[in-house]
Amino acid sequence: MAFNFDPSVFIETFPMLMRGLRLTLEITVGGLFLGFILGSLSGLMKISKSLFFRKLAGVYVESIRGTPMLVQAMFLYYGVPMAVGIRIPPLTAGIIIIAVNSGAYIAEIVRGAVQSINTGQMEAGRSIGLTRTQTMIYVIWPQALKRMIPPLGNQFIISLKDTSLLMVIGVGELMRTGQEITSVNFRAFEVYLAVAVVYLAMTLTISALMKRLEKKLNVGQR
Repeated sequence: MAFNFDPSVFIETFPMLMRGLRLTLEITVGGLFLGFILGSLSGLMKISKSLFFRKLAGVYVESIRGTPMLVQAMFLYYGVPMAVGIRIPPLTAGIIIIAVNSGAYIAEIVRGAVQSINTGQMEAGRSIGLTRTQTMIYVIWPQALKRMIPPLGNQFIISLKDTSLLMVIGVGELMRTGQEITSVNFRAFEVYLAVAVVYLAMTLTISALMKRLEKKLNVGQR
């Protein structure tokens, strides 16, 4: 039987995907916000003078980067409740998973950006009477943050696409919404094509915004 593409199904799918799109953006933004805090702390711990903090951050980063996010999601949502007896709501679990997963990668972004700043900047800060912490906050961090923008934009796109894996724990994000629509109309080709178009539109938009931000801040100019 020949397949007939139905453009009306393709077009009608977009409004139905908006609920999932909103949830996808909420999870991505919320997860990355927490992930940036977690990643910044872990990144600074990895370059601290304390061996304990360096080891602790190293265990976290390597553990997360060395396991698939799908496994992390299943472990947190199905495994952890069996151990502690507390069920985490799917949306909350999704944000936590994105935060923990992205935090491990952001930690390396932060570490690399801070270490790329010339050591003379620290010496200059100390020479004018600033403490090591003050020099880090007022001199090193602003310069490092500027250099983090390109890789952070890339991480934003990766985490956005990774939210599709959260359908396995019942989060009604974009992919899950597409699956629910397909279970009703059995038009997988048109529905998943529409889902792909929405993802592509979001990633292209984010890429364009990040390039404009980089240009505005003259990222790459030393």
